[in-house]
Amino acid sequence: MLGKSLIKAATGAGGAAGAALYIEDVMSTWLYTGNGSTQTITNGIDLAGEGGLVWAKSRSSATDHQLFDTARGATKKLISNSNAAEATDADTLTAFNADGFDLGADANINTNAATYASWTFRKAEKFFDVVTYTGDGVAGRTVAHNLGSVPGCIIIKRLNLETNWPVYHRSVGNTDFLILNENNSLIGQTRWNNTDPTSTDFTLSDSLDVNASGGTYVAYLFAHDAGGFGDDGTESVIKCGSYTGNGSTTGPVIDLGWEPQWILIKRTDAPDFWEIIDAARGMTVGGTDNRLQANTTGSEITTLDALSPTSTGFQLVTFDGGFNSNNATYIYIAIRRGPMKTPTSGTEVFSVNAQAGTGFVTTNFPVDFALFRYRAISSFDTQARSRLTGAQRYLLTNRTLAEQANIAPAGLQFDSNTGVEDDALGSSSTIYWTFRRAPGFFDVVAYTGTGVARTVSHNLGVAPELMIVKRRNGVSSPWAIYHQQLGPTKWLEFTDGSSLTLTAYWNDTSPAASFFTVGTSGVVNDSAYRHIAYLFATCPGVSKVGSYTGTGTTLDVDCSFTAGARFVLIKRTDSTGDWYVWDSARGIISGNDPYLLLNSAAAEVTSTDYIDPYSAGFEISSTAPAAINASGGSFIYLAIA
Repeated sequence: MLGKSLIKAATGAGGAAGAALYIEDVMSTWLYTGNGSTQTITNGIDLAGEGGLVWAKSRSSATDHQLFDTARGATKKLISNSNAAEATDADTLTAFNADGFDLGADANINTNAATYASWTFRKAEKFFDVVTYTGDGVAGRTVAHNLGSVPGCIIIKRLNLETNWPVYHRSVGNTDFLILNENNSLIGQTRWNNTDPTSTDFTLSDSLDVNASGGTYVAYLFAHDAGGFGDDGTESVIKCGSYTGNGSTTGPVIDLGWEPQWILIKRTDAPDFWEIIDAARGMTVGGTDNRLQANTTGSEITTLDALSPTSTGFQLVTFDGGFNSNNATYIYIAIRRGPMKTPTSGTEVFSVNAQAGTGFVTTNFPVDFALFRYRAISSFDTQARSRLTGAQRYLLTNRTLAEQANIAPAGLQFDSNTGVEDDALGSSSTIYWTFRRAPGFFDVVAYTGTGVARTVSHNLGVAPELMIVKRRNGVSSPWAIYHQQLGPTKWLEFTDGSSLTLTAYWNDTSPAASFFTVGTSGVVNDSAYRHIAYLFATCPGVSKVGSYTGTGTTLDVDCSFTAGARFVLIKRTDSTGDWYVWDSARGIISGNDPYLLLNSAAAEVTSTDYIDPYSAGFEISSTAPAAINASGGSFIYLAIA
């Protein structure tokens, strides 16, 4: 570990005592509902100790964007959609905390029952900085900063006068600028004295909106591809770039090297809006992308599929002028998706809830993937839904049907930091198995097939040990399931059948830490069709992807857990056997343990005792049938602590 500590000391991006820093430490998109009174937003970002910016906007109504930063202090607001000077309002953001911020009752930021998005940017080298200064009216004046790298974008606002918000972006250069509070195109004048910023300072002209004598200012600085994050301190979390549109729904592909969670896009060659899209509100592949516009008071726009995130960046999928007009030029700021840190507890990334449908399902983490179904009603399918594909779209594990779609707004709503809202099911008892994407544990990848053997990038960070793949559109197609115990020449379906051999699925190639391989089969790689892959791995103390040989008697399955498994999925591979699921919400106890089958619409079975608690994992009881514990039989499983 000494090597990593030295790297962090050299980069200067770490937290206390040079500890590794991750995107989840410095950036949060937190969604909340107003209460018309006071409330505390606990997003895990240390603003009191480290400083930073909170940017909030109502999603449900036309109100101003509200910007507060620690350099100016709580209650002092700026408005990105206005040239208004700084104002002080005691009922806005009232305190910066070590794990978030407090809100007052101001209607722009906390109206009762209104919905809001807040974006928090913590000060950190190679990510973001806030600087305040007083102008001197002299062209060529330099202002020092602590970004620790060359800024990719600088946004400035004069505090004591009504002036516009000049914006520098590295892709535009130092002789031009944009205005954040307007939709204008690039302005061919300098605010930067024709001088590029450096890793220690930026340079200003004598213009009154950046450097009037006696004027007071705040500058927000965003880094570009500077490294400084992750376990070894070398990974980047923010990029400021540009692209040229092609006017097609198969638009430019932007390579960031990682999947984004937050993107700001602005056209520069013609007037258009400053578009903000984030994964918390909806940044989907094949669905709509909910967006807000930094220069308008408008409520959230939910009618456009603008872009699709990929494991390595994003692709434009519209010809809308705000994103992808032919030969138009665009700039962007993109911030990496989190978490980057490998989880150490199953409760960080997995939750199981047994409750009546229709209502909020509390998980205490943002949900990226959910499996759920009625428990006691026969002929009800298990639904699979993901944040990446959108609230209204779902697949059925026990069917080969293409992706289905609810009529809005019904569905599983993922736009919460602490759970999901179920608008689709009725009041019957429902079981929800919910998962968060995290390195070493679980990832979701949406990709388009090519029909030619290829690799597909992922962000699991380790080689997947269990891959569940489904074609989303077109005609019915089976599920294709890879398990490391079977190897890359075999596959399973969500049926009761045994494993099968087909080279065309995985191209006889085992997955790697950054990609998996698909062959020519249309099941996993149909040309121009959409596919989804759910990837699992063994994460110490969190999950175990494993196998065992049946004994026909009591069998302890060691997963290296300390308090037993909360979720167990088992399938026999050398003969017929269903996909059995047990969980702690319905009961993994010494008595009867209810189970459901992922490959069947049959109601829950409550009269059997096939598994029992075992602190290191789970125990197969002596009464278990051949489909779970045949002597000499081969079985695979996924267990989560």
